[in-house]
Amino acid sequence: MERQWWHGAIAYQIYPKSFMDSGGDGIGDLRGIIGKLDYLRDLGVNLLWLSPAYPSPLADEGYDISDYYGVDPRFGTLADMDELIAESGKRGMKVILDLVVNHCSDEHEWFQDVLRNPDSPYRDYFYIVDKRPDGKLPTNWRSHFGGSVWEPLGDTDKLYLHVFHKKQPDLNWQNPTMREEVRKNIEWWLDRGIAGFRIDAIANIGKAFPFRDYPVDGPDGLSGLDNMFDSSDGPGAYLTELRDKAFKPRGALTVGEVFVTDPEHIDEWIGPDGYFNSIFDFSGTLFGNNTGWHDKKKITAEDYKDCVFGMQEAAGENCFFSNIIENHDESRGVNYYLPDGEITDAGKKMLAGLYFMLRGIPFIYQGQELGMENAVIGSMDDVKDCASIGAYKISRDAGLSDEEAMAGVRRFSRDNARTPMQWDDTPNAGFTTGEPWLPVNPNYKKINAAAQIADEDSMLSFYKRLISLRKNAEYADTLVYGKTEPYLREQKNLFAYKRTGDKTLLIAGNFQNKPQDMRLPSAPKRVLINNYDEAAITGDTMRLSPYQFVVIEA
Repeated sequence: MERQWWHGAIAYQIYPKSFMDSGGDGIGDLRGIIGKLDYLRDLGVNLLWLSPAYPSPLADEGYDISDYYGVDPRFGTLADMDELIAESGKRGMKVILDLVVNHCSDEHEWFQDVLRNPDSPYRDYFYIVDKRPDGKLPTNWRSHFGGSVWEPLGDTDKLYLHVFHKKQPDLNWQNPTMREEVRKNIEWWLDRGIAGFRIDAIANIGKAFPFRDYPVDGPDGLSGLDNMFDSSDGPGAYLTELRDKAFKPRGALTVGEVFVTDPEHIDEWIGPDGYFNSIFDFSGTLFGNNTGWHDKKKITAEDYKDCVFGMQEAAGENCFFSNIIENHDESRGVNYYLPDGEITDAGKKMLAGLYFMLRGIPFIYQGQELGMENAVIGSMDDVKDCASIGAYKISRDAGLSDEEAMAGVRRFSRDNARTPMQWDDTPNAGFTTGEPWLPVNPNYKKINAAAQIADEDSMLSFYKRLISLRKNAEYADTLVYGKTEPYLREQKNLFAYKRTGDKTLLIAGNFQNKPQDMRLPSAPKRVLINNYDEAAITGDTMRLSPYQFVVIEA
C-alpha cells in the first residue's frame, strides 16, 4: 500500500449548530469553532470534519443545501470559513467539509427556477415525471424518512423525486451538465484550502432504471428503497468520473458515507482503485435493523465483536476504514453499545479504546471525548429531528402504542447526538448565553469539558492517552499499518485483538459487568494503557475487572 498523510490521522467531527455559539442566539457558529481550536489541538486531533454550514432552510439541519458556494448567515460568513481553515492549519489540523450532492434544497436556485419556468434549463437537474394515466404515483417507493418519494411540483401536474425529506429533491446524475456543476464546486472549495470531503448519502445517486414498483414491505403499502437500489447498477460510473476528474487530480481526501457490509464490495469502494480513500464502518450501526426503530435488536458484545472483526478482515491490508462509535446521525455510542443500566466511566473508556486501536482512521464525534450521553426526550413535542418524526409514524402505523414508538425514538433519535456541546457547568453548559436551539442534556453539570481537563482520570484525559499512543513514534507504524488479528474470539464478552507490525500489541476489553480471566499469549513487556489503576497479571493469566480495558505490548 502506498502510504498517505491521512493514514495516521485522528479525526474529529464538528456539528456546527451545536458546538459553540459565539453570538448568543442559541445556534453554534464558525466563530465559536475558531474559539475552541486550541481545545481541539490540545486533544490531539489533526483532521476536522465540519457538518454542513452552507445556506439552508434547515429542514434536515443543513443537509438540504440552498447554495453550495456560501455560508449560512446563522453560522457566519465565507471570511469566517477562510479564517477557520487558516487557523486550523496553524495548529496542524486540516479541514474537510460535507459534500451533499445526492440532493439539494427545494430552495436552491436550480429548483426554484424549475418552479417558475416550465422551460427551465435546470429541469433535467432533477427527476421530474408525470403521474400514471390512472392517477397513481409513478412508483411505490418509500422515502428514507417515511412516506412516498414523490411530491407535487408546485401547482403543476408534475411530480419530483426525493429519497429523503420532501424539501430535498434528488439531483439527476444522468445529466452530465449537472455532474459538471458538482465538479466545479468541489474544485472551488479545494481552492479555498480544505483537504477534502466527507461525502453524504452518495450511494443513493445510483437509481435503478426504468422506474417501476417493487414488492410492498410495510403496512403503508410502500416498498423500501433498498429493494430499488438492489436492482440498480449502482453509482460506480458516476463515482469513477468524480474520482478521476475532481478528487484525484487535487489529492483530496474522500471519506464516503456508504453502508457497505458485503466483503465482496469493499475493494471497489476503498481498494487501490476504489472510488474513495475511505468509508465509514457502519456494520455495528446497521446491526439488527429490521422494519423500524421499534423492532431493532439491541446489539450485544458478541454481535459487535463479530461486526468489527468481519469488516476488519474484509478490509485486509489494502483498504482503510474510518472507524466510529457515533456521529450526528446516530444516538450516543455509549448508550447504543453498552447494556442498559451499565453506562459507567469504565465502560465508556473500554468502548473508546476498543474502536480507537483498530486499523483505520478513528473519528471522534463532538462530546464523545467527554462521554456525553443520550438526550432526555419526553414526547414527540420535544423532537426536532425529521427522521425521528418519520420513524415514529412508521412505528405507529405498524400498530405500536405511543409509548412503544417513543421508546424507539428515545433510543435512536438523531437529536441524541445533536444536543449542545457541554463545555462547563454554567447555564446552558457554556454553549450559549441565549436559548439553545435544542435543550442541553441535564447531566451537563457532571459531564463537561471544564471538569475533565485537569482530571487525569477523566474521559477526556483517557482519549488524550489513546491519541498519544497512536501518535507515539514507537508504536505508530503498528497501530496505523499493522494487521488486526482477533484474539480468543470464542471467549464470551471478551473483545480482544492483536495489532501486529514491527511491534505486537494486545488490545482487550472485558465487555461485561463482572470479572473474567484472559489468557495472555506471552509474558507482557509493558502495559501501555489501562482504564483501571492496576493490571492483575499472574503468570500467563490476567484477571480483568468489569469493563476493564488494556493495551499491552506483547
